[in-house]
Amino acid sequence: MNFDWSKHFSPDLFGKLLRLAIILVVGLVIVYTVSYLVRKLLPKNLTQQRKMIINRFVSYSGVVILFFTIVSELNINLTAIFGAAGIIGIVIGVASQTSIGNIVSGFFLVSEKSFELGDVIKIGDKTGTVYSIDLLSIKIRTFDNLLLRIPNQTVISSEVINVTRFPIRRLDIDLSVAYKEDLEKVREVIGRVVRQNPLCLDEPEPLITYKSFGDSGINILLGVWFEKANFLKVKNSIFQEIKAAFDSEGIEIPFPHVTLYTGEVTKPFPIVKKDETEAKG
Repeated sequence: MNFDWSKHFSPDLFGKLLRLAIILVVGLVIVYTVSYLVRKLLPKNLTQQRKMIINRFVSYSGVVILFFTIVSELNINLTAIFGAAGIIGIVIGVASQTSIGNIVSGFFLVSEKSFELGDVIKIGDKTGTVYSIDLLSIKIRTFDNLLLRIPNQTVISSEVINVTRFPIRRLDIDLSVAYKEDLEKVREVIGRVVRQNPLCLDEPEPLITYKSFGDSGINILLGVWFEKANFLKVKNSIFQEIKAAFDSEGIEIPFPHVTLYTGEVTKPFPIVKKDETEAKG
């Protein structure tokens, strides 16, 4: 028994299907072409995040327009579709309240602009570069090159530190010197080290302040300003240079030790070293 295709596929139906296929192919080509041109023509001073938002808006708008064009060609009654979509939407919404919360939180994150693509942020004990900001989550690339996904709801309810938001930042270094040292001399040596380091900024001025009397020495806080891209270079170089300067000037960096002291009126305990032969006798 031969199947008669002519009864099921009329020339009008074939022409409509061909027209829909052409509309779909041409429409997708136009959407991707416009999206590519918009991405290339956007001003260079725009942030990566804004470029991403604009590009996605253009792409999604084009897809929506293409969808309604195809529906119009098919002469489909949209009332029934929207009614069914509304019911399905309610069911999905009840079943995925967490996802809806993440989507709403994503809009807050984008509008708040606490961080953008390429920023280094710290969330809890996790630190990395913002790799992507999506509807449900953000993705950061850690410094050991791992991709970490954090739900938007978690981000919006957590403390977020943007390490690279401003062009310069300050590195705080805790130092300690022995009680016997001349603090003015120590201050002058530290200041000289900072001034001679080409990566440290003169303005704002470095911070050198006496912090506290510690168990083994006097604690000093040093804060140096630098361009954010030079963090590791500044940290390594300033540590090496301070250590070398202290060694050169004979400034002691103390370590924990215990002193036995019985009061002002008593003399220190004498320590007598005896020979082994004397000890045996």
